[in-house]
Amino acid sequence: MIVVTRLNGPPFAVNPDLVQRIDSAPDTILTLVDGTKYIVQESMYQVIELVNEHRSRMIARAQDIQRESADSARADGRPDLRSAPSLPADPDEAPAQDTASRRDRQPELSLVTAAPKEDA
Repeated sequence: MIVVTRLNGPPFAVNPDLVQRIDSAPDTILTLVDGTKYIVQESMYQVIELVNEHRSRMIARAQDIQRESADSARADGRPDLRSAPSLPADPDEAPAQDTASRRDRQPELSLVTAAPKEDA
């Protein structure tokens, strides 16, 4: 959440992922994805900076969580499920999936070109 200040009121928090547009004409207007509009005291550039800082903090926190889970190996050998596993550094190094065996498990789909005729 980022904290902004209403034009004639107290500060409030808004989820930056829900901000669709920021207008500056001359007041700064935040338009959310659901159409809700808020007029705020901060300039458009200040709001953009708040959003960028928020996203930077989220990425840094996600990296910290991943690092913490890698550092805290469980004594019983079971995997630590607090965060997602690391991705390979090179996408070409990713293990190839066995598409043939996956295809065998899925039912065959066919195109129906004509409806069956019913006997009267």
